[in-house]
Amino acid sequence: MATVWIDADVCMGAGTCSQIAPQVFHQRGDGLWAVKEDSTHFGETVVFDGGNAPGHGPDGPTGRARVPEPLLPLVMEAADECPGECILLEV
Repeated sequence: MATVWIDADVCMGAGTCSQIAPQVFHQRGDGLWAVKEDSTHFGETVVFDGGNAPGHGPDGPTGRARVPEPLLPLVMEAADECPGECILLEV
């Protein structure tokens, strides 16, 4: 299964990713974006934003969200359209 993560050091906060694939991208409290695994596909929602509370996971390359097969084309489009080129996808 493909995985995706965001390099927050490069993220510009444009939100293009969430416009294309809101099921996978989540706005952090600091105006940047994080990846998430949505409960629709994985039973519970986990946001990979570096938070320590339940429902949160590590950010950066250690905080990779799994991408369900039906959402992969949208995540690939989000990565292509991202103005900061900060979305990294491993297929």
